[in-house]
Amino acid sequence: MVESGQRDVVDIAYDNPDRLRTGIEVLTFDALKPRLKSAVARRPSRLDFHQLILVRGGEGTAMVDFVTYPCTRGTLLHLRPGQVQRLPSDANGHPADLDAVLLLFTADFPPPLPATQQMLDGFGPVARLLPPAELDAFDRAVTELDTEYRRLRDGQAPGPTAPVDADADADVDAELTGVLLRQLLGALLIRMARLPDPAGRPALSPPGAGVYPAFRRELERSFAATRSVEDYAARLGYSPRTLTRACLAATGRSAKQLADARVALQAQRLLAHTDLPVAAIGRALGFTEATNFGKFFARETGRTPGDFRRAQR
Repeated sequence: MVESGQRDVVDIAYDNPDRLRTGIEVLTFDALKPRLKSAVARRPSRLDFHQLILVRGGEGTAMVDFVTYPCTRGTLLHLRPGQVQRLPSDANGHPADLDAVLLLFTADFPPPLPATQQMLDGFGPVARLLPPAELDAFDRAVTELDTEYRRLRDGQAPGPTAPVDADADADVDAELTGVLLRQLLGALLIRMARLPDPAGRPALSPPGAGVYPAFRRELERSFAATRSVEDYAARLGYSPRTLTRACLAATGRSAKQLADARVALQAQRLLAHTDLPVAAIGRALGFTEATNFGKFFARETGRTPGDFRRAQR
């Protein structure tokens, strides 16, 4: 991971410290902690890659996009690129004492299957609490990923007395192990797709249900320009009613509620992690009047922009 500091948030780009030519790293939470500078460990970070955390024991609290999530045995966290997080910590703000496995991987590393792509492109829940049977299955899956990753990481170059074709054999083995890692990660993501989300809806939409994913992709591109359901419906070629029905079925929230929530989240990020004036943040998110932005933010979050910013500092 490569760190580049901002005022209060640390941007972290994917960079495998083992220098493997692969888009995945598998490590334990205990192995991660010594790599974190104390200042970074206490501050929120924003990743440009996916991060899965499977907690097998211990307790802590994680923060993702200003929502806290308890981390106990069976917790599965999925952080997506661009989300702001604070790693699981204890009551004193120090890295938690967790028995946990982390999978750090780039968006293009898993096999390009419909199920895996929807898991990566979608906007599913950040946290799930796995029942015991599922925890055992996920534990076996991440253990196998860890085993193959170690095989790739610890592969030794042939010695001076090795056969001439030993280098070629080692390259073939590394290539095959890399392919196996991709497939194992894909299988894990498909297993995640079968899980119900905390609200009882499936994490993966039924085949052909592309309205909601299309809306969320367009929302990510255009949330600063419009919060109008009619605008999004026209851009995507659906009726506003179809768009709203798809959003309600997928999330329990209407298209308008999702659009407002996305703008409010961006406002929270900018208020917490930049020094931009409140009025400038409002203008950047499409509000011509600061008072209108203030009313919108208070309605969505229950706080004024100033109160929220002070609470984050």
